Amino acid sequence: MIQLIRKFLFPTLAMLLALQFWGPPPAAAAAGTGLPLPRFASVRADRVNLRTGPGVQYPVDWVYQRQGLPVEIIAEYRTWRKIRDWQSTQGWVHQSMLSGRRTLIVTGKQRTLRDQPDSKSPAVARIEAGAVTDVTECPAKTGWCRAESGNIKGWLRKVEFWGVYRNEIIE
Repeated sequence: MIQLIRKFLFPTLAMLLALQFWGPPPAAAAAGTGLPLPRFASVRADRVNLRTGPGVQYPVDWVYQRQGLPVEIIAEYRTWRKIRDWQSTQGWVHQSMLSGRRTLIVTGKQRTLRDQPDSKSPAVARIEAGAVTDVTECPAKTGWCRAESGNIKGWLRKVEFWGVYRNEIIE
């Protein structure tokens, strides 16, 4: 019996005392990824639950049904990410439901995809409001980003979509 106390009780008491005085070890803290906040990501699946809090015990407030939709990560709690979409809807999703793939959503009205990052450049295509495409490049000091959807590639002004910060550079 004394051996059991020495083997199990003393280490447990020592650990509790250490936690009381020094706090939890860094690995046990509720830290996020350490990546900058806010930042953009995209929805990974065709069906993603947006919850009112960071956990499955919280009710589903909204369901995204569009893979690739850009979202902004505004907070982290363990494996949960608080996101905001282009319509300012906010909630929590599990990190596994997000991708680092950069996308954009066209806002306002139909836009013109240009051959070069210049408003006088020839049109490549017209792109409807609400269309989602990949973002491949946003050079410094141009105000333009290169968008790709399948075989269609062209340039959009940053004011014509949501999914990239105004001064953000993507190479």
